[in-house]
Amino acid sequence: MDVLTAIAARHSTRSFSDQPLPRDVLERIVDAGRLGPTASNVQPWEFIVVTDRERRAQLAELASNGRFMADAPACVAVFCKDTKYYLEDGCIASTNMLLAATALGVESCWVAGDKKRYCEAVSRLLCVPAAYKLVSLLAFGYAKGIEDPSVKRPLSEALHWEKFRAG
Repeated sequence: MDVLTAIAARHSTRSFSDQPLPRDVLERIVDAGRLGPTASNVQPWEFIVVTDRERRAQLAELASNGRFMADAPACVAVFCKDTKYYLEDGCIASTNMLLAATALGVESCWVAGDKKRYCEAVSRLLCVPAAYKLVSLLAFGYAKGIEDPSVKRPLSEALHWEKFRAG
């Protein structure tokens, strides 16, 4: 699948089957994050893949808006060193992983990390040093059923040339 097709096909899934994800698929997904560009090539990220059911349940309990992580076969916690552009760098890595998952036939959902009240608790659970900030929690798996992707606004409503023009 080419990248433009993956971008068009990608949507958030919150209902996952029990089918495990092969380790090589997870490694390919995380590698797509690692290959993302960073400010000054700092590469501040660390990726923690969580496949243990109990640990995923604990993550889901901490991040109440991500309760579905307990049912996803895998979750990737994206942490970055507290650098000037950690958030931008971590978000690019996260997006790359979501798109790679789509290209590989894997569903996903992004759960917010940065500045959430559960960041410190997630860091403690995953034994992450204080010098790192949680950017995102990414749930990965195969969909339990067929979901209708969200309808996106047409380009003609969102695109402006030269300056903003109210619609």
